[in-house]
Amino acid sequence: MSTSTPIPSVAAQNAADRRTFVRATLDLGDVLLRPWSREADELDVMLDGLTAAAADPLISRWNPFPAADRAEALAWLELREGGWDRGDAASFAVLDPADGAVLGAVGLRWVDRADGLAMISYWTLPAARGRSVATRATRAVTSWAFETADARRIEIAHATGNEASCRVAHRCGYPAEGTLRDSHRYGDGAYHDEHLHARLATDPEPVDVAGGPTA
Repeated sequence: MSTSTPIPSVAAQNAADRRTFVRATLDLGDVLLRPWSREADELDVMLDGLTAAAADPLISRWNPFPAADRAEALAWLELREGGWDRGDAASFAVLDPADGAVLGAVGLRWVDRADGLAMISYWTLPAARGRSVATRATRAVTSWAFETADARRIEIAHATGNEASCRVAHRCGYPAEGTLRDSHRYGDGAYHDEHLHARLATDPEPVDVAGGPTA
């Protein structure tokens, strides 16, 4: 008696193909979103931006990541490239197009790839704050994910004390859906309640950014 491996349906195969993040550059004019890179001609700028971000008090509290020195930052970049290679995470550096300086970051990852559920996060360095950079970059990556990767629902979770992140979520069309108690341990070592926001692919585009301070 022979056995055979079930063959996925065409619909299932197509869904898997669609739900892949493929490297892209998003040009917002005065801001450029590109995949993080270890290319020699821009590596120094990338590493300098990452170590500066990791040392920033707000980022180290609400969006901590290991980049205390250039070796850690290089390892972080390697992991971001792996996410792109697998198509399961899209990590964009937010850059000044004039000199390539790092302004911030937007990261997107699948929570449940088969179901089209993803989560997005963002941070900006002090020089980019107050310019709606986080809002415009997050909106651009959100639209890109809905249009090119068949995302169905994208979530944002942030500590309730991170009011700037909350403002960005609302400006990007992510309404608040509830509070997650003791949901995540942040850079201060404590567990914090988090606000959960989400946007569906079927939701209307948010109104134009009005400006004002952002994360």
